[in-house]
Amino acid sequence: MKRLRRPSRMPIDPYILLLLGTVGLAALLPARGAAADVASGASTAAIAFLFFLYGARLSTREALDGLKHWRLHLTVLACTFVIFPLLGTATRGLVPVLLTQPLHQGLLFLTLVPSTIQSSIAFTSIARGNVPAAICAGSFSSLVGIVVTPLLAAALLGDSGGGFSADSLVKIVLQLLVPFVAGQVLRRWIGGFVARHRKVLGYVDRGSILLVVYTAFSEGMVQGIWHQVSPARLAALLVVEAVLLAVMLALTWYGAKALRFDRADRIAIQFAGSKKSLASGLPMASVLFGAHASLAVLPLMLFHQMQLMVCAVIAKRRSHDPEARAEASAETAAADAVAAAPAARSSAPDPGTDRR
Repeated sequence: MKRLRRPSRMPIDPYILLLLGTVGLAALLPARGAAADVASGASTAAIAFLFFLYGARLSTREALDGLKHWRLHLTVLACTFVIFPLLGTATRGLVPVLLTQPLHQGLLFLTLVPSTIQSSIAFTSIARGNVPAAICAGSFSSLVGIVVTPLLAAALLGDSGGGFSADSLVKIVLQLLVPFVAGQVLRRWIGGFVARHRKVLGYVDRGSILLVVYTAFSEGMVQGIWHQVSPARLAALLVVEAVLLAVMLALTWYGAKALRFDRADRIAIQFAGSKKSLASGLPMASVLFGAHASLAVLPLMLFHQMQLMVCAVIAKRRSHDPEARAEASAETAAADAVAAAPAARSSAPDPGTDRR
């Protein structure tokens, strides 16, 4: 009967609901005038603090140890920063038939941001994949993305990004890279505190992103950007993103198989190489696009929820693969053997006591 049930993990991320609620609040009560200046300043400080925490959390030692699996990490980075952007560039032909120019810019930006960390790890674990590789792959992608994403945006978006300019690169360095490096430098002294208060600081992370979203969408409402989007365009965007996700899921799985990675590594590559990080993308978009960030992050928000739902189903099915069951049985047998060994030794007669 259990096999007939619907997948138990088809998540509607509660955080997405909070993001949508924040968008609704910005639509009803956008920050204007002095309030907009305060919100903008608070958003800038929140972004800097967010990346400071990223730097304080990332273990340099773990990252260096992860370099031993360099083929897997290069594969994930190639998927994230080469294949994804190429596919995003190929969608330029959909303008203006399916997508408007601003929506396409947001879609292209989506393909440039780093991979996720938390969800990649979670889904890799559910599917019985290589969890340490997923941890390192996500960490490397986030670290590389701080530098590579702005450079790719400069090359592929240019001035057409709506407010994007060379000054944005300076803002990226000051608001993202410098705080991240400061977090890495101070990790020796504050790393323990950050680890002990991970849950509380996680709320700070999410609250910071909500503030960024409110500020971006408030600016968009004041500028009248949302009048450019129709329901038909949004539907077309969802279809395009569904195709994009399907292509990347297929490429990461079968491509990793062609490269002769084992099953556990293929799972890590599929889940780390097919995802895009909302947590990293939203602050970057706010810095790069300014008042136009609301449309720039819309494709990323939609893609984030879509990838969660689809990958949850895939991870659940991967966990029931014959290979996964065989590995689980082998692990159980090994654990039973280890547990039984002490009992067997204690029940065996002592050769020294048998003198007959």
